[in-house]
Amino acid sequence: MTSVTADDYAWIRSSPLFRHALEVGYTLTLVRDVAPEEVLRVMEAEPQGLCTGVDPLIERQYELLDATDYWDAPSIAGAFTVPGESGDWTVVLHFDGCGMQPRFLEALSSKGGRAVVHSSNGGKPIHLFHWYEDGRLRTTFEWPAAREGSTPDALLPIMREVGCDLSDVEDRTGDSLDDKAAVLALTERLTGVRLTEEVLRDAHYRLGLVPDEPAEEWTAVVVDIIDAHGERFHREVTRAQVEQAASRARAEADRPRTDPLSAT
Repeated sequence: MTSVTADDYAWIRSSPLFRHALEVGYTLTLVRDVAPEEVLRVMEAEPQGLCTGVDPLIERQYELLDATDYWDAPSIAGAFTVPGESGDWTVVLHFDGCGMQPRFLEALSSKGGRAVVHSSNGGKPIHLFHWYEDGRLRTTFEWPAAREGSTPDALLPIMREVGCDLSDVEDRTGDSLDDKAAVLALTERLTGVRLTEEVLRDAHYRLGLVPDEPAEEWTAVVVDIIDAHGERFHREVTRAQVEQAASRARAEADRPRTDPLSAT
């Protein structure tokens, strides 16, 4: 465990499962000493039984997407237990790219616990990493060179050892799979859990339906654009103005129309 590097995760380059995860978005969370059913309870997930292997988990997520608007669909999370450093760890996998809510991670890592998360939102991806310890976000980053958290530099020696690219964004030369392999190695350094294609593919998953997070209330939006001629348009529009404009548009759309060709 202490010597693992990105090279140990070269399997993601030829993995159908990981290719699918990157295409559609995924979140992979590891939590120490919290049972799968308790992790799903903290996530406010509705129990959905058990399944063997990752394929039924993926199929259930597609069924949800087919039945709802893609933008506000809930997600199916699958959780199972593996041995790791200082005890058992629950691995939680879901294919929606929305990530684990901070309030879940704070609760799951409280009282001396630890939670490690990495994710991708699919499409033109944003890749994120989070390390929580004792209820606090210790280190988080999208790019390894731009870290935040209460101890943003605590993992720097390990990040160098596993192969994280610590150069500035504009100077980077590696590809996303190199970055992701390094993040997987970093996750193993923090958990002692070796994740492989077989472990994720063949696990016995406890399933939970995770509700979509309610959208945040908003009071205004700012429109700030520059046209092709260099002219800037900047304006703040209140929520009341948007709703009034929408009401006028609906009323206009419902108004009876006269066919000009039938007029005499």
